[in-house]
Amino acid sequence: MRRNLAARIGVWSTHHRKTAVLGWLLFVVLATGIGGASGMVEMSTSENGAGDSARAEKILDEAGLGHPAGELVMVSAARPDGWRTAAGELAAALEATGEVRGLADPVVSKDGKEALITFGMKGEAATSADRVQPVLDAVSGVREARTDVEIHQFGEASAGKWLGDLLSEDFRRAEFTAVPLALGILLVAFGAVVAALLPVGLALTACMAAFGLLSLASHQLHLFQTTYSVMFLMGFAVGVDYCLFYLRRERDERAAGRDAETALRIAAATSGRAVLVSGLTVMVAMAGMFLSGLLLFKGFALATIIVVFIAMLGSVTVLPALLSWLGDRIDAGRVPFLNRRGERGTKASGGIVGTVIGPVLAAPKLFALGSVVVLLALAAPALGMKTEQLGLEKQFGSRSPLATAHRAISESFPGGPDPARVVVRADDIGAPEIRTALGTFDRVTVHTAQDIAEIEVPLPHGEDDLAELRENRVPDAFDGTGAEAYVTGELASSTDFNDQLKRGIVPVFAFITTVTFLLMLFCFRSYVIAVTSILLNLLSVAAAYGVMTAVFQHGWGAGLIGSEGVGAIESWMPLFVLVVLFGLSMDYHVFVVSRIREARDSGLDTRAAIDMGIRRTAGAVTGAAAIMVAVFAVFGTLSMQDMQQMGVGLAVAVLLDATVVRMVLLPSVMALLGERNWRVPRMLSRLPSLEHSEAVTTDTTDTTGAEPVQAGSRG
Repeated sequence: MRRNLAARIGVWSTHHRKTAVLGWLLFVVLATGIGGASGMVEMSTSENGAGDSARAEKILDEAGLGHPAGELVMVSAARPDGWRTAAGELAAALEATGEVRGLADPVVSKDGKEALITFGMKGEAATSADRVQPVLDAVSGVREARTDVEIHQFGEASAGKWLGDLLSEDFRRAEFTAVPLALGILLVAFGAVVAALLPVGLALTACMAAFGLLSLASHQLHLFQTTYSVMFLMGFAVGVDYCLFYLRRERDERAAGRDAETALRIAAATSGRAVLVSGLTVMVAMAGMFLSGLLLFKGFALATIIVVFIAMLGSVTVLPALLSWLGDRIDAGRVPFLNRRGERGTKASGGIVGTVIGPVLAAPKLFALGSVVVLLALAAPALGMKTEQLGLEKQFGSRSPLATAHRAISESFPGGPDPARVVVRADDIGAPEIRTALGTFDRVTVHTAQDIAEIEVPLPHGEDDLAELRENRVPDAFDGTGAEAYVTGELASSTDFNDQLKRGIVPVFAFITTVTFLLMLFCFRSYVIAVTSILLNLLSVAAAYGVMTAVFQHGWGAGLIGSEGVGAIESWMPLFVLVVLFGLSMDYHVFVVSRIREARDSGLDTRAAIDMGIRRTAGAVTGAAAIMVAVFAVFGTLSMQDMQQMGVGLAVAVLLDATVVRMVLLPSVMALLGERNWRVPRMLSRLPSLEHSEAVTTDTTDTTGAEPVQAGSRG
């Protein structure tokens, strides 16, 4: 009897279960311990950027001139000059902290009612949030004592402190919410405590090991601060799903009367194989992010590849070992009235899906057209999608203290909170022609020893002023002087980042579509299935883009989830969602199509095989989708706008993918294609077949009462 790789791994694990289980535990402990001891290295500002803004930041980093964390404090009074006493008290309180430098005289607004105090934090900007608390206390003390004025503070250190505290609270809430939600869904799916705990336990240990390995890797490839959150989001959802697919098939085979060893072997050869193919597809899709040209996406790619690989490894090794050891104890802790599946055998119709699949196969053209129309309607808002690097004032909502302060300062001092910075490097910064060029600007700081100058330029009109600065003012001043001059700052960095994303998305898209096509072609030996896989994925992605744009750019229904429209989508989100959904959708696609192919290989015609495959996978796909949607939705409730966008976008996409796409559009399209689904390209006709079923007698009785047939591989 031939066995595929997954079957061989599963059989080995069941025969060496102590080695498999102890080896897994040792691996998790070592990876977690060593990684935790090494710590994570975050990327610098220049590493996270692109274009001229990144070049400017790199010049400052190489010269040891990393700018201090800047802070702004605005004092507003009801009458002109009514702020002076409070401003004097603020200056004294700030100086007393010993943490500030460069405390400048107040800048007065046009009407004389507002004053802006600027200063920098001592020490490195990267660690300023850890030292800013005395400064925050000093400002709060004056604010409480002086009720005749309003005081607003905004800056890198204060925002970083607020952000760090909020993220810690958010992610603790996410972790403590996601795990119980997954457990509850698994309890409903399996009706037994042990069966529910097993996937969650394996997924959590996979995430722990991945955290450790990623920390080690961060010393070579520096990471963005939210990379760990992305890893947990992906790792937990995928880890639970892989275990669920495997465990559900094993229980189905036991319910059909198989002995424990045969049931495990069939589960390994079928669901185990689907897990390997799905995991490989996800990892390869994630690798496409390395082509983006941005370190942010390289970190995301590395994190997701590591966690998916570990989750996949655990699902095909330690899971069959544990199932072999537990035996019938997997059903321990039965919950009354939940999932009496085992008593009904395997003739379950798939619930709602079982009711829907009949009409879908009876009128495939109608349902295919209807599904496409629904998905395209949802995708329509994406035609007007606008992307930008969301500033902290947009990340936390218009009512947050941070956004309120930024808005108040911007209204009174346009361009004040987010000025551009021109970084100039020359062989001799004191040369006459360089001094003349610098003299055309107002706020200039010269670092003579490093032959570098920094120029601060307010941007009251945003992008228009930035374009004027880059295209005219800087070239007019420095062309012919031999100096390098680059513009950086929040707006410049966002513009450069978006430009790089636009250039990078083409090779990334080409890579993942090509690789997905080749993997599906080799896996199913059918170019029709390979092409339809890509088209269905693109519809899911487009629908997700449309929903994200409608909710978070235009604000349609944003209040229902405690969010608001901010006029744009986070710049890294479209590329990230494209790659993640292309990978994750393979979970369901490979699992469902493998079961359809298995039924066809057993002797059924294509339409009957579609009916059986959809019915038999409905429970597992529904449970897996419910877990992914729940986990992603939890991230949609966090405080940061980009986490909300990611969570809601992925949750909606997975929900649509597992329902409209996999349970309606996929079977209707496959029914329309008929036997053309299985056309083998001539170039692949001589390659060995990848079996979609175990060569044993399996019960393929459909819900209409057809006779059982022999299961085997027909290539």
